[in-house]
Amino acid sequence: MVNITNVDLLRLASSIPYAQQLQSIANASTEHISFISYDPSFVTDILGSNVSQQLVAHTDWVAFHEAGIYNIATRKLYATSNWNGSFDNPINVTAIDIHNGNTIESIRYEHLAEANGGAAFYPVGTPANSSAGQQIVFCDEGDFTNPAGLVLVDPAKNTSRVLLNNFLGRNFTSINDIEQHYHTGDLWFTDVPYGYWQYFRPPPVIRYQVYRFEPNTGVVQAVADGFNAPNGFEFSPDFKYAYVTDTGSHTYPNKDNLTDPATIYRFDITDDGKRLHNRQVFAYSDVGFPDGIHTDTNGNVFSGCGDGVHVWNPEGVLLGKFAVANGGVNNFAFVPDGLSQNLFKVTIKAEGRTVKRDFGLYESAGGYGR
Repeated sequence: MVNITNVDLLRLASSIPYAQQLQSIANASTEHISFISYDPSFVTDILGSNVSQQLVAHTDWVAFHEAGIYNIATRKLYATSNWNGSFDNPINVTAIDIHNGNTIESIRYEHLAEANGGAAFYPVGTPANSSAGQQIVFCDEGDFTNPAGLVLVDPAKNTSRVLLNNFLGRNFTSINDIEQHYHTGDLWFTDVPYGYWQYFRPPPVIRYQVYRFEPNTGVVQAVADGFNAPNGFEFSPDFKYAYVTDTGSHTYPNKDNLTDPATIYRFDITDDGKRLHNRQVFAYSDVGFPDGIHTDTNGNVFSGCGDGVHVWNPEGVLLGKFAVANGGVNNFAFVPDGLSQNLFKVTIKAEGRTVKRDFGLYESAGGYGR
């Protein structure tokens, strides 16, 4: 049983006290998620009739800050923890065994200094309807010794190797989020100054941009700039669009004089899958800033914001929120049967864009993946 608050948009449009009332609902508890519906389709098409929620885990450290990648071979979900202010205990990778009581294991991988975002990685040339050879590519923010870069990890074999750690000889600032293009195999990622703002990276020597990297050729190319701080990156399910969240400088003390735009931008992807153009404002977060971002199979856009996960339709209209008190949500993951210190599991109707491939649910030559 869950409680759903249906928003009266006409009342909201002319009543600040009503807006404050809705915000109090969103901040009601860290023990459960509040569902706030701004459009009937949030209930029917996103949540569905069998919606449920469960607080799976609470840790003494920020274990579930970023990433959220399922590995087929180990049958575990991998998240990364937040920078804790000490080089003696840098960012860990946290593995959650979602098939065995949601047990939690903290892991360190060689070559991976400060893990942040990540994505499932498939060898270039793997068909888009196959999950063969799945590994994980992590964004490494780096530190004062290790450069920022992309690190490929095979959790089943406990192996890792650096894919990229510079832009033609220039240091990245602190790479944040990444996705792989299904058809080209290219890796698209964002680079931001968070490591510098949080005092574990040197001053930036390169613009804050979105990049495209070809793992098989070594080609690396800047494809979008003009951001305050580009953070999350995601494709639409048809790969016609790319979405980039811009978090601005928000609360970091060691920052330039930047504003906090809290904006999601949408770009058209060129027909060859190599470039971005036609930048548009897609959505603006009314609370906090948009961080991690994912799409579902219908093109709806989900992003972790200051009071939870916000959901917009493909036209950028807010449909609803999975509201979580005390800081909201940095990132989240879709899993087939279904958000920091608290890990929530929410069962909903909407299905993530990458679920079938990332969980090995396609028919393949070797049989039905499990």
